Amino acid sequence: DIIRTIRDPEKPNTLEELEVVTESCVEVHEIGEDEYLVIIRFTPTVPHCSLATLIGLCLRIKLQRCLPFRHKLEIYISEGTHSTEEDINKQINDKERVAAAMENPNLREIVEQCVTEPD
Repeated sequence: DIIRTIRDPEKPNTLEELEVVTESCVEVHEIGEDEYLVIIRFTPTVPHCSLATLIGLCLRIKLQRCLPFRHKLEIYISEGTHSTEEDINKQINDKERVAAAMENPNLREIVEQCVTEPD
């Protein structure tokens, strides 16, 4: 429910409407007392999607802000659905790269537009 309303950076649709994320792409595993591992596997609309890293960043930021419990978060591109999935997976799961990306005012503004709930 948290990620279904994230908007695509290029289109007026949500990631759920574009089937970039579905309920079946989310896994939650208990890894300790009151601590969970959340794994998201998303599917870009095309194998060469230039915004796949940005979509992964939006998923991470939205979940970090909204999950009401302690968690470890892993976000991946669904296997075989993007031409540079390994590189993108490394970027969106690297805390330092994510922090650096969110320091960029232009990128931060795009992420905010994508993750802000519609009225």
